Amino acid sequence: MKNVLFFRLLGLTILMSVSLSVFSQKKSGGMTLYTVRNEMGKDPKATLKQVADLGYKYIEAVDYKDGKFYGMAPDEFKSYLKSLGLKPISVHMGSMTLDNADKLVADVKAAGFKYFVAPVPPMGMFKFDAKARSLTMDPDVEKLANILNTIAHKAKDAGLEFLYHNHNFEFEKNKDGIVPIDYLLEHLDPKYVNFQMDLYWVTKAGVDPVDYFKKYPGRFKMWHVKDMDSQERFAPVGQGKIDFKRILANKKLSGMKYYIVEQDQTFDGMKPFEALKLSKEGLKKFGFN
Repeated sequence: MKNVLFFRLLGLTILMSVSLSVFSQKKSGGMTLYTVRNEMGKDPKATLKQVADLGYKYIEAVDYKDGKFYGMAPDEFKSYLKSLGLKPISVHMGSMTLDNADKLVADVKAAGFKYFVAPVPPMGMFKFDAKARSLTMDPDVEKLANILNTIAHKAKDAGLEFLYHNHNFEFEKNKDGIVPIDYLLEHLDPKYVNFQMDLYWVTKAGVDPVDYFKKYPGRFKMWHVKDMDSQERFAPVGQGKIDFKRILANKKLSGMKYYIVEQDQTFDGMKPFEALKLSKEGLKKFGFN
């Protein structure tokens, strides 16, 4: 009888160990699925499993169409992430408009995200010149601020936090001599709108992130973390010239709660998952946790 009980307990222990193995791995930090967008387009569930296996804790989504995230209904997406030990933290909603905001906010909330992010100026205010490979924006910053403010109030009412993600063009003076990012920081109430600072694009703009932390403390709730190589191309964290140690030392001043690894493109034969793995190692070197 004792032997039977022993083997039953042993079997139960093994079963629990296997079923909880995905959660026993120590996970940290976040990554954006934009880095593996091509892989997500082919097999989203298998790709998410690979992300979990790399040891990332949070994910940022970028694909939303017809009420679904990567072809999955909000509740299905949330459930699948949970099964992998992944947490949905933020989502880039480039398709947001004043007309569809209510639907988007509801689905983002249902999928379990915390942050609703404007990745670029919405509603046609962002310009991409494919021939020149340049990014620009509409100079009407007051209009932009009003759009962001309206959508942010809807997000707040649903229990979400609204963020604006920068590139380099927001740091360039427009035709009226206004620096758009400064205008947004000064005219949008932090109760409703804060910012996801992309450390690469800030560096690309020739601006010191720490200077912005000092000027606008507490406004940068999330960071996009990616490095810049000697040719000013995207690079894995720790494989370039950005001084992450100095930036991280000012984490509290910035207001950062979460960080997200991103690599928009890879070069010289490097694959996206290789870049994510290298970035994971680089994060540890600089003290991210």
